[in-house]
Amino acid sequence: MRQLPPFRSLRSFLDWCQAQGQLTEVTDPVAIRHQMTAVHRQVLEAAGPVLKFNSPLLETNDMARMPVVTNLFGTPERVAAGLGVRPQGLDDLGRFLAALKSPTPPNGLRDALSRWPMLQAALAARPKLVKSAPVQEIQLEGTAVDLGQIPVQTHWLNDAGPLLTWPVVVTRPHGSVVEETSTYNAGIYRAQVLGRDRLIMRWLPHRGGAAHHRSWAAKGEKTPVAIALGADPATLLSAALPLPETVSELTFAGALNGARARLVPARTVPLLVPAEAEIVLEGWVSPTETAPEGPFGDHTGYYNRAEPFPVVQITAITHRCDPIYLSTYTGRPPDEPAIIGEVFNQLALPTIRAQIPEIRDLWLPPAACSYRMAVVAIDKRYPGQARRVMMALWGMLPQFSYTKMVIVVDDDIDPHNWDDIAWTLATRMDPGRDVMLLENTPMDYLDFASPEPGLAGKMGIDATIKIDSETRRDWGAVMQTDPKDAAFAADLLARVMPGMTP
Repeated sequence: MRQLPPFRSLRSFLDWCQAQGQLTEVTDPVAIRHQMTAVHRQVLEAAGPVLKFNSPLLETNDMARMPVVTNLFGTPERVAAGLGVRPQGLDDLGRFLAALKSPTPPNGLRDALSRWPMLQAALAARPKLVKSAPVQEIQLEGTAVDLGQIPVQTHWLNDAGPLLTWPVVVTRPHGSVVEETSTYNAGIYRAQVLGRDRLIMRWLPHRGGAAHHRSWAAKGEKTPVAIALGADPATLLSAALPLPETVSELTFAGALNGARARLVPARTVPLLVPAEAEIVLEGWVSPTETAPEGPFGDHTGYYNRAEPFPVVQITAITHRCDPIYLSTYTGRPPDEPAIIGEVFNQLALPTIRAQIPEIRDLWLPPAACSYRMAVVAIDKRYPGQARRVMMALWGMLPQFSYTKMVIVVDDDIDPHNWDDIAWTLATRMDPGRDVMLLENTPMDYLDFASPEPGLAGKMGIDATIKIDSETRRDWGAVMQTDPKDAAFAADLLARVMPGMTP
């Protein structure tokens, strides 16, 4: 299904971006404290290129020994490229991924052969174990470990300190086998730098890494952890995808990339790590020790309050001879997570429709922090169907449990169009009848509108045409232009006003 060659490393993807005229090198010195984020933000909001800062200034005002790359996924086109396709290939990729998750038996030899790309991707999903790797060209342990040598940004004025924002955090559950990568979890969790060899790992309770940590802590043991910085785009995006808990992100990355992921044993912890990453931090998460993480500016556009999260003791840093540090910022949309979310919205639709077939389209408005609100268009056939869809969506994936407002519309409405949404809310929704309210449901800790941290209400709005037992009134007919008249008008205006665009 790939339309682009596999990008086995971050730098191979950067080479592609440069060839496409989508990479700009910044040679002027730029401070990692606040300045770099300010530059990145303006370029992202202008849909600009990837930025490579060749002269980052550390907190000590010394020049960093490695460049910083930001805005990697600052446009939907680059997110699609990271997935191996051009924008027009996202729909096919979404259908392919849905079929890969829930394959149906082939109907004869011809059908089996037609599925060969799917079978090839499934085989590619099995990682390849290697004995040596670029990410371990330099190995630092003991007193040589110093996180201060990595140009980790402090993004916002009131941030508590430097923050890792693109780490692929690799864990496995207690009792699992090191080589059994199907049990691994790879997630994007922010990590605050506490000192030379200590981090705070901020993973929320519902995330896979936190579940693995609980399994080790229950036995009174430290959790092995590896943090890959500057992984290949398929691994980065797999770690960000809302995959089912039974699917390992590392193996899924192989299917995305169309090539078997290469993993290498870590040096000081019992884990396998991405061989082509730029940097890997190895360490152990304490079963009991925590530290106050934050405050930090977050995707809501607010600073979150400081909360206790587990402390990580770093035991080794391995990296390439000439490593690149990949970074980003989170803030009020637009930011990179919001742009990635737009693409994932399109990519996930076939999978969502496989579980909720009446859904025709779904939009998670980026301005609503990507997942706080969903607008869903359905093929409505029976009374109460809109409410069933709301509840199915909230229960489908852990991430949808944080969607606090779901608006359901008919399939004649464009759920991506705010004017259409406003019109259907004004003409097909009655507040006394069509609003469903829930209380005390899971919510993002960063939602300050919630009455309790991690616990809040949800609202479902049925903005569909009411049918059968839903109403006692005859519904009005929707006004439409006859297609023949519309074609006549388009032809006439093309001749009379050739510069006019509808």
